[in-house]
Amino acid sequence: MGNEFVAHPSHSAEYFGDTRDSWWNPDYVELLARRWGLSRVRAVLDVGCGVGHWGRVLGGVLPRAARITGVDRDPVWVEKAAERAAARGDADRFRYQVGVAEALPFEGDTFDLVTCQTVLIHAADPGAMLAEMVRVTRPGGLVAVAEPNNLAGALLSAAVLHAPVDETLALVRFQLLCERGKAALGEGHNSLGELIPELFARHGLTDIQVYLNDKANVALPPYRSSEQRATVEEIADFARRELWIWSRGDTHRYFLAGGGEEQEFEGCWAAAMGAARRTAEAIARGTHASAGGSVGYVVSGTKPSPPSSRHLQGHVYRNP
Repeated sequence: MGNEFVAHPSHSAEYFGDTRDSWWNPDYVELLARRWGLSRVRAVLDVGCGVGHWGRVLGGVLPRAARITGVDRDPVWVEKAAERAAARGDADRFRYQVGVAEALPFEGDTFDLVTCQTVLIHAADPGAMLAEMVRVTRPGGLVAVAEPNNLAGALLSAAVLHAPVDETLALVRFQLLCERGKAALGEGHNSLGELIPELFARHGLTDIQVYLNDKANVALPPYRSSEQRATVEEIADFARRELWIWSRGDTHRYFLAGGGEEQEFEGCWAAAMGAARRTAEAIARGTHASAGGSVGYVVSGTKPSPPSSRHLQGHVYRNP
């Protein structure tokens, strides 16, 4: 159990551990496949693929003939994703290459499905990234993304039910200022999921559908399942290494950029670390329990087919 990439300098390393394997209920993914008509899909692009978690999830509901291409800006993740695909005997279906989402290395109108998971939230310009995703999607093809509202998680905790109101509100304010600061610094917006449908509409996608991921990551003593063990081990590991959502250094930068005052930071950080330690201590005692709710949106849209050459300036031309 755990995360082999802990403290790795590459992006998102802290979130590529075993818990990421439990982000989706298999029957829900099967439902998405039916809603999206994935039985017709043959060419897929997974943007910002990391080590391949999201592509592998979709691979389980795509036709065997479908081929999934993953692209990531970090060569380390591209290498690791390829190694994982080969280890499970899927090298024929999955291939990975280095590339940046804002300038995808593919011709236009190439893929039946272009998708990403928790990638737009890290974009300085999510509109530019989405424009590229639309560009490489075939007319009539699907763009689909899974992006969260992470701020909602500040209130989705059993601890909130017992903590003093002022302490809870202070931590929500702390996270909100940090999220706004991160966005102001051009490093992405952690709760962008709320804005994705409007972004899709602005980029010309049609038949926009919005769903909520139905997965909850429950923690219930004695944490017997592999999923629960991974969850509580990650919580305890973050507390032990004094990580919050981000490292202390990044949190400090975001807080100040979001309008927080320097003299406030130490108190806010101490409150966040105190809450993390109390949860870790409850895990060690076997008393921590949580429903594990989160707010994650799944948004899809269709790339329109170009107007027929028979339709020009509002007139319909018919054969004589």
